[in-house]
Amino acid sequence: MTELISSHPLIVAILVLGIMFLFLGMGIWVFAALTLVSLVGLVVFLDMPIHRLGVIVKGTMWRTANTWELAAIPIFVWMGELIFRTDISERLFKGLEPWVDLIPGRLFHTNIAGCTLFAAVSGSSVATTATIGRITTKALKERGYNEWLSVGSLAGAGSLGLMIPPSIVMIIYGVLAEVSIARLFAAGLFPGLLAAGLYSAFIALRCSINPDLVPKRADVRYTNGDRLRGLVLMLPILVLIPLVLGGIYSGLATPSEAAALGLTGTLIITIVLRQLTWKVLVESLGGAVRITCMALSILVAAGILSSAMGFLHIPQEISKLIVSLELGPYGLILIIGIFYLVLGLFMEGLSICVMSLPITLPLIIGAGYDPIWFGIFLVITVELAQVTPPVGFNLFVLQALSGQPIEKVAIAAFPFFLLLASTAVLLVFFPQIALWLPDQLY
Repeated sequence: MTELISSHPLIVAILVLGIMFLFLGMGIWVFAALTLVSLVGLVVFLDMPIHRLGVIVKGTMWRTANTWELAAIPIFVWMGELIFRTDISERLFKGLEPWVDLIPGRLFHTNIAGCTLFAAVSGSSVATTATIGRITTKALKERGYNEWLSVGSLAGAGSLGLMIPPSIVMIIYGVLAEVSIARLFAAGLFPGLLAAGLYSAFIALRCSINPDLVPKRADVRYTNGDRLRGLVLMLPILVLIPLVLGGIYSGLATPSEAAALGLTGTLIITIVLRQLTWKVLVESLGGAVRITCMALSILVAAGILSSAMGFLHIPQEISKLIVSLELGPYGLILIIGIFYLVLGLFMEGLSICVMSLPITLPLIIGAGYDPIWFGIFLVITVELAQVTPPVGFNLFVLQALSGQPIEKVAIAAFPFFLLLASTAVLLVFFPQIALWLPDQLY
């Protein structure tokens, strides 16, 4: 088989990728599938002896997992799990209510603003969608708001959990791409706010054109006093955001240290609010352990896959193929964007990120793109995967919350899918949307 690699390396690349998609299509766990395809590829195509496989796997696992930045993942996840199991999200909804009352679409904007604020303390798209959705889907339906616009806006805004820092996907990308996670967190802020702004503008336009999407305004009018009381209700989230992001952006704390500060703040807040029961503590820890083990096992498998692809020269061969097409920088980004959209039909976001980076990152760097910029572009494509059937996680969460068929939820989310894709297009043509803030801070 070694002759096949030297004479037809592109065929080997296609075969390895085919085996990988076969394993994933068979329903094998992502960690097992990526590890298996790596080992099979090295044994079959390179005739590599078992003892050398052990050395490679052992070294790769240690090198990938033994990274200080990864300590932020379980801490941020536990922080989000604690908030999810308390009434902080309900306080957030009630606090936002008087602030959005004068905007066309009124309470629809609590989905956007709530998800944007919660994303700044959770780092997870699914957690953001589930936490905000369990409050707003029921509340908006009971008050007579159009259910489909409510579900669609929540699907789009929930994906901001990956874009608005802190973001678990950004941490993993930073480790794999060996770039500054603090710079990634800074780069994701404005694109995330841009997407949130597009969502709110679309809702305001839709509701201005079709007022029947919202119920008739009640006689009650909110006063400035109501808005001040709303700020008090939102105080837990408003305290946690500068506690986490302030330390990172100021350079006083690393992402892991900022995560520890945020978790400490969350524990204090839940104790003050008398919400930290033994049950909440145990369930939040259990949830954090499960999510962290899933994420880090996939990350380790991605490291093994990256090493295997390096031995098989797959990234180099794909790079040669793309270069031979003479696409140019924009053509390359278009091909990679389509590639990620197709992957999003079959895989969840984290798996897409870790599986594809060994192939796409060398191409991007070779084309002269900034890896920090590409990290944000990748996060947006992963967000798009969260709202595309058949495996969009946000769609499954909303299906459970709304009780509606998955295809109807996907249709409701489609306008927000297009708005998020528009954010990616703007980022391609105006890269300073992502790069200006990290350049100013660092």
